[in-house]
Amino acid sequence: MAKLNIRKLGDDALRKVCRPVDEITPRILTLLDDMVETMRAANGCGLAAPQVGVLRRIVVVEVEEGVVYELINPKIIAYSGEQEAEEGCLSVPGQWGTTRRPMNVTVRALNRRGETIEVTGHDLLARAFCHELDHLDGKLFIDCAIRMNED
Repeated sequence: MAKLNIRKLGDDALRKVCRPVDEITPRILTLLDDMVETMRAANGCGLAAPQVGVLRRIVVVEVEEGVVYELINPKIIAYSGEQEAEEGCLSVPGQWGTTRRPMNVTVRALNRRGETIEVTGHDLLARAFCHELDHLDGKLFIDCAIRMNED
């Protein structure tokens, strides 16, 4: 596994719409492993492929230690409730903002074996899913923040 370089605000890759993954190849599996290692090394709870310069619809999320969600071609298929909370981003260091996100989110995606899975997240996990999936469409949390704060 290798630690990847996290792209920062201003990098064009962060504003691009990502392409779907057509086939899960050994290269995609290596990318998943490297993204998890990179996310953990940076003390993040999620990472999307464009944040490491790969314009594919892939995210990893870990809000509870040891419980990693690897999502390929993820889509939000249901959401409910609302929460207002502070968010930050590995690609926007030193900035935090308050966002409104759903309290509950269900995501459909492929796992690393190419199986369709559905995962429902609540509270922080729901927020992390929304945040990371936004990256796949070139959106950052600063685009939807209702209030910004800086360290």
